[in-house]
Amino acid sequence: MERLQRVMLINGFMVILFAMLAGFMLMFSLLGGLELWPEYIVAIPVYGTSEGWVRAHSGGAMNGLLVVAVGLSLPKMALSRFQQRLTAYGFIYVAWSFTIFYWFGNAAGNRALTFGDNPLGSSDLFGVIGFLPALPAVFLVVLLLGLATKGIWSSADGS
Repeated sequence: MERLQRVMLINGFMVILFAMLAGFMLMFSLLGGLELWPEYIVAIPVYGTSEGWVRAHSGGAMNGLLVVAVGLSLPKMALSRFQQRLTAYGFIYVAWSFTIFYWFGNAAGNRALTFGDNPLGSSDLFGVIGFLPALPAVFLVVLLLGLATKGIWSSADGS
């Protein structure tokens, strides 16, 4: 279990790192670049919208923290070895697929919310790349949260 926890913590912190990088992208988007000296901004062009970078920044941080929290909670869950591995690698998959969704969705015409065109814009390769891994993740995260809850509940019954 310690190995699974370590893998979860590493991945959780890496997802948070990408969220912090999205924070830089947000700053560049809002300011048009990076201020090196008061009132002297070096232009740094970024793709996407400020709103998209807010989502990538805050959503990514929350997903990373979720992986860290579940990783630290894993010993408290009465789960079989298979269920532990499913929980660990499942949450890691969810966090990374949502990270891909945020980054590619911000570049996509349709915000990576569908395969095809939608009211937000036209489908493109960025939208497909953002949508594909996130689609199963939206269902998987519900299953995993239920499994983790059951594991905690069962652990409480056994003590």
